[in-house]
Amino acid sequence: MASKLHVPLKDPRRIFIAGEWVDPSSDALIDVFSPGTEELYVQVANAQGADVNRAVAAAREAFDAGPWPRMSHKERAVWMNRLADELTRRAADIAQIWPNEMGILHSIASAVAPGAGDFYRYYAGLAETFPFEEERKTVSGAKLGLLVREPVGVVGAIIPWNGPIMITAFKVAPALIAGCTVVIKGSPEAPGHALLMAEAAEAIGLPKGVINVVIADREASEALVNNAGIDKISFTGSSATGCRIASILGGRMARYTLELGGKSAAIILDDYDVEAAAKELAARACDMTGQVCAALTRIVVPVHRADQMANALAAAFAQVVVGDPFDPVTQMGPVATRGQRDRVQAYIDRGKADGYRVAGGGGRPAHLDRGFFIEPTVFAGVDNSAAIAQEEIFGPVVSVIPAKDEADAVRIANDSQFGLNGAVFTNDVDRAYAVARELRTGTVGHNGHLTDFSIAFGGFKQSGVGREGGVEGLYPYLETKTILLGGRPDHLPPAAA
Repeated sequence: MASKLHVPLKDPRRIFIAGEWVDPSSDALIDVFSPGTEELYVQVANAQGADVNRAVAAAREAFDAGPWPRMSHKERAVWMNRLADELTRRAADIAQIWPNEMGILHSIASAVAPGAGDFYRYYAGLAETFPFEEERKTVSGAKLGLLVREPVGVVGAIIPWNGPIMITAFKVAPALIAGCTVVIKGSPEAPGHALLMAEAAEAIGLPKGVINVVIADREASEALVNNAGIDKISFTGSSATGCRIASILGGRMARYTLELGGKSAAIILDDYDVEAAAKELAARACDMTGQVCAALTRIVVPVHRADQMANALAAAFAQVVVGDPFDPVTQMGPVATRGQRDRVQAYIDRGKADGYRVAGGGGRPAHLDRGFFIEPTVFAGVDNSAAIAQEEIFGPVVSVIPAKDEADAVRIANDSQFGLNGAVFTNDVDRAYAVARELRTGTVGHNGHLTDFSIAFGGFKQSGVGREGGVEGLYPYLETKTILLGGRPDHLPPAAA
């Protein structure tokens, strides 16, 4: 059996540009530490601005002069299905890397990894069904009006560290079927999946320059955003960074999709069982150690049931087994980095300093003196204006917020700079629908933390711009063109009589 620290990558100290593994311009390396043990896991090339610019130039050449944008959608779909098959073949490697870079349970990674190719297959399927070209009625005087959707161009995909293989798919799969070429900028905290993606592209012989991969820190990331050869940025990460990206791209009218932060509310209505809601919420709060942008971290509950909810959550959290992400009995692993653990603990300490009661958790698990571990934590009686209720913590910390009534609960849920996810717990589906329509958020689930990338995912307000997943996730990678003709081109079927 391979060691827990096994690194299933060929050459992480090189970068992937124009279909080849090349030496970076600098010998600078990024050290990645396994969060469960704090041991050095892997060292990867730290791409510099010059390397990013080389990658953009390769993608630009592939788009402007290469075959990829000039293929039919069906031809591109063949390549995408090959890529999907290769990612599925590498599922065990995906599952091996993931816990060693951000702390997800190996059991969960192993369950998710076989689906790494699914989004490529889905978007490949749109080659048969999506209307990339449509006839439209015209009042222009032309005999034929066409609305065509063409690739936006060269895409910079900036990937976060929490779910990199899937988030890469949400960006790269629609870009590829559209006809775009891509520069993937992997996270310095969790670079392995981006490098594995490059290995998959190499393995299938994908035309050179269609996918390029660099791992870089913030300075080099800015070089990607600032490069005029980039037509669109797709970014997942913090709202502050998203605002910075939007301000830069606005200067040259480049396109962007931003999937940003969240501070999502779960509203528990007065007809729903508190214990049942607490059990569901506590289980999902521990997913990926709370390092989920769509996590339900504000629990809004009628004031007379608030203490009951806090105590029920604390009791559920007390049963969670925290430990080694490779141990089958573990239910929650560590956070990704020392800095992330310090950040989460700082918010917990601030909540205490602000006078809020810790109903459960609040520190490092007593039995774990090594690794980036934190207890799942619940605060009781939190005012919605508190920092722990307004700012994204990105860890297993929830706040129970009392509400006077249903209208007050909706007001509290909407009183946030974010609007990514939400939930309504009620036995009445009509009430659930009515409240869902009142919430200013991109997704609302009924009686649980629910999201669906096969439909669409994204946020209102500072939770982002645009949507990922489903047909909605393809539109941001397309430009719409109107063509007005004096006759009917041969590739179209004859007009109806």
